[in-house]
Amino acid sequence: AECMADNMAKVTIMGCGSWGTALAIVLAQKEIPVTMWCRREAQAVEMNTQHTNEKYLPDIYLPENISVTTSLSDALQDAKFVVLAVPSQTLRENLEQAKPYLASDAILINTAKGLEVGSNMRLSQVANQVIPGSIERFVAFYGPSHAEEVGRGLPAAIVSTSVNKHAAEAVQDLFMSPALRVYTNDDLIGAEIGGAIKNIIAIATGIAVGLGLGDNAQAALLTRGMAEITRFGTALGADPLTFSGLTGIGDLVVTCTSRHSRNHRCGLALGQGKSLEQILNEMGMVVEGVKTTKATAELAKEMGISMPITECMYRVLFAGLPVKDAVNELMTRNKRSEQERDLLAGIE
Repeated sequence: AECMADNMAKVTIMGCGSWGTALAIVLAQKEIPVTMWCRREAQAVEMNTQHTNEKYLPDIYLPENISVTTSLSDALQDAKFVVLAVPSQTLRENLEQAKPYLASDAILINTAKGLEVGSNMRLSQVANQVIPGSIERFVAFYGPSHAEEVGRGLPAAIVSTSVNKHAAEAVQDLFMSPALRVYTNDDLIGAEIGGAIKNIIAIATGIAVGLGLGDNAQAALLTRGMAEITRFGTALGADPLTFSGLTGIGDLVVTCTSRHSRNHRCGLALGQGKSLEQILNEMGMVVEGVKTTKATAELAKEMGISMPITECMYRVLFAGLPVKDAVNELMTRNKRSEQERDLLAGIE
């Protein structure tokens, strides 16, 4: 994991969605050759010949030193850095497929945010289960960074988080550029929980906008949502200070307020009366917060952690609770202190 970023190190990006493509552009503009792997031949042909990815990152030209292949073995051969830009619920399957071709020292850079449904695992735990020992070269690459803006070279800041300082710093060196400022952190639990649960709060905030509830309601949801994220993460062993940073409050704010956020748009449409099935069909892209809501609600219940917003979102998404009833339930809960120590002491 001590291999440092340089223009000779091969970088492979698994997944040709919006974020994988945006990161490929960042690297290509640093004159680092990038190989991308995708499943669909038509998409590979479009990206290689027209240098566009119209479905996922429209109206952006792709540098010519990005090459795309549908052969996973070719893509991963000799790769020193492997960016996992696939949906959280397919990470296990993709790693199983990649495992035979991965170099034993390749740094795994995960960009998906969520908890795995069924196991309720964090994604680093999934990776370490599929590839034992890979936690030492696993990096979570998270922060307030929408692909639509990063792909256009607009300024953003992001965090390279790993239990291995050398891996975190190698990824920092790889991606650092005038438009992308990269910090390091060693609190993998905090980064992963912040990145996963902010998507649930973004759906809730979108619902508030769709219902026309105003700015005050949105601010309340962001703030109380941050309390839930911190409470849950701390119970799992995270450093509470992590949630004050880019992978905590930073990612929460951008996901809950941006038109680029799929989770926010999903909530907005729910608030306007559309069904979840209709929304997901129309969007045609993964809304990570939906399945993460299921995994988080189950794990919180199992651990006895109070997460009222998450619990309400679970019932809206999976148990048919009308969105207006969910708002009423949150507003009429038993009175309590805002101070978190009261809740942690078991005083509801």
